[in-house]
Amino acid sequence: MKILVTGATKGIGKVIAENLEGEIFASGRNLEALKSYKNYYKADVTIPEELTGLGNYIEENEIDILINNAGAYIWSEVENMQLKDVQQIINTDLTAPLYLISRAAKGMKARKYGRIINIGSISGVMGEAGASAYSAAKSGLIGMTKALALELAEYNITVNTINPGWVETELGENSIEDSGFSRDEILDTIPQKRFVEPVEIADFVKFLTSDKAKGITGQSINLCAGLSVGC
Repeated sequence: MKILVTGATKGIGKVIAENLEGEIFASGRNLEALKSYKNYYKADVTIPEELTGLGNYIEENEIDILINNAGAYIWSEVENMQLKDVQQIINTDLTAPLYLISRAAKGMKARKYGRIINIGSISGVMGEAGASAYSAAKSGLIGMTKALALELAEYNITVNTINPGWVETELGENSIEDSGFSRDEILDTIPQKRFVEPVEIADFVKFLTSDKAKGITGQSINLCAGLSVGC
């Protein structure tokens, strides 16, 4: 299987790419980090020309499994939100995944096989104060997943979204700093009193790409150490 992972140079994306079995194709913004992969394409998905180029790359390489992991997060009280921030979040977290799926779907339909997994966020399920644009984009990803799962089901293509909570990554650490809360204060809000490990997400992605999960589609699955249930 040919698998493309976006945002594959660090964090969740890197761990996903390292744990999947198949021919891995990686994309991201950091060219030096991408060179650790045999197959790679440098792209900033907020730049239309580079996003289009990545779409071409997907078609040319006949990608069977698409992991939309690239994401952006900005913490800002709504009255301080800048238009450029809104555009960056929506373009990265919603527009790019939908566009890349559109480029992958034609080949998947022709081959009667495809697995599409979007990495969402618990903020798209519950909402997050101070992260309205991020919550909106990730919520949109869930709606998109349901619609595309219906549209593509008859072609043996599944579409699902995994919604992590707080994850033990560089982005997670930066988010703590942006939030104004301490790590201990955040841990107190998580029922399991821990951050999710990236490998947990990678293992679940691996399961969703397997034949054991062929009946799972259109689902929004929370992997959040109980955060979605309540404190």
